Amino acid sequence: MKFIYPAIFRKTESGTYRGFFPDLEDCAVEGDTLEEAVDNANDAAREWLTVELEDDCPLPSISDESDMALEEGDIVRNIAVTLRFTDGWDE
Repeated sequence: MKFIYPAIFRKTESGTYRGFFPDLEDCAVEGDTLEEAVDNANDAAREWLTVELEDDCPLPSISDESDMALEEGDIVRNIAVTLRFTDGWDE
């Protein structure tokens, strides 16, 4: 199943990037470059969604970029995560 959530990335004073998901509580990342931060966001979102689904928690609604409180210089990227469900499969 594919999930797509927007992430907001901001360049820090030191030149690195911090990213967070407005819809995924406490799901934040960092990276030396924007590309690294986006890769880290993909991994963080996958882990966040996996935990929520394993705990049978409802997933949050997806924010539209026009509804986000963006600051000047913010970069929004849609992060796509594909999760495979393997009910009944045993290693």
